[in-house]
Order: sequence, then structure tokens, then C-alpha cells
Amino acid sequence: MISVVAMSMSVIFACWPTISTAGLFKVVRVYDGDTVKAVGYDIEIKVRLVGIDAPETSKGKRKPGQPFGRKAEKHLAALVLNKIVDIRGYGSDRYGRILAEIYIDDKNINLEMVKTGYAEVYSGRPPRGLYMKEYQKAEDGAR
Repeated sequence: MISVVAMSMSVIFACWPTISTAGLFKVVRVYDGDTVKAVGYDIEIKVRLVGIDAPETSKGKRKPGQPFGRKAEKHLAALVLNKIVDIRGYGSDRYGRILAEIYIDDKNINLEMVKTGYAEVYSGRPPRGLYMKEYQKAEDGAR
């Protein structure tokens, strides 16, 4: 039942033309520097922080990770793990993850990851409605 609800949310976000608010969720797992698992409203969702790209973490012996991957993961965990966050969605990606900005007390965590140098601005095509100039400015400031 939970997976059906989560899948429905992914479809809704994918079809939504601009930003939509998912609401308040608790982050229960940090996969790496730009992906988390959150629970709320009796569902579990996987969230990809939109607008940023953090170094990849190791996925076993065959996929060793990138430099600073673990540090980015730990930094994101320090910011959001076991905390209530406001998730503002921009659709979903091909893996079914919600593309979203994460906020705590009106602080954009995605931007914080860029400002602190643990992530860079995503180089692909941004979803409609995402204001990328803020991200570029944050990256320029981090250099």
C-alpha cells in the first residue's frame, strides 16, 4: 500500500508543470550528498536534491566513489538526518525519485550544500520553475 501511494506521488510530481509543495517529512536516511529518504503522511519517498550534484559515494568494490563523496554524504546527514524538513518538489526523475529543494526553517539545504563546497551546480537541464541563478551565485561564492 505504501509503495502505491509513493508511486502515485511520483506520478503527480512528474506531471506537475512547476513547483509543488510535498510538505513536511522526516529524513530517515541519507544515501549520498544529494539523495535522501524521507517519511511522512504514511508514505516513504526518495528525494534527489534538485539543482545540485554531489560527488558519488562508493557502491561496493566495483564502483569506488569519487573524492569527497563520503564527506558530502556526512555533511548532508549533519544538516537533515532525523530532522523534519519541508520538501518542495519539481517533478521526478527517471528513477522515480522526487526532484526537490529541501528546506529547514526557510533555509535551502540544496544551496547550503553548494555554498559549503560539498556539491556543485547540476549541469543538466533544470526543471521548469527552478531558479538556477541562485545556485550559480552560490557556487561562484564557494570558489
